[in-house]
Amino acid sequence: MARIRIERCGPGRPRTRPELVAADKGYSSKKIRAYLRGRGIKAAIPERIDQINGRIRRGESRCRLNRAAYRRRNVVERCFNRLKHNKALATRYDKRARHYQALVTLACLRLWLP
Repeated sequence: MARIRIERCGPGRPRTRPELVAADKGYSSKKIRAYLRGRGIKAAIPERIDQINGRIRRGESRCRLNRAAYRRRNVVERCFNRLKHNKALATRYDKRARHYQALVTLACLRLWLP
């Protein structure tokens, strides 16, 4: 989250705090939700069934899920699936992070350019 940079249309430094984060159930821990809440970022993350059962047992209310924002997450997931058509990208043969980053950049360019 610390490396996020959202470019502005005009002059000024990039934003480092998105308005909303959409993630799957794997990112629904208390620590992540507390971090997002502390930075004032809305979360569209569904709760796992064990978290729901714990909240019911303790008498707490469930976290609200912005379903419309969560549905838009599939655009990103489909992009990842298309990127993984490159076998080296899907299996991660590269040992160094910068080589893998270069491969991701090349795969994105192949998707973007006709």
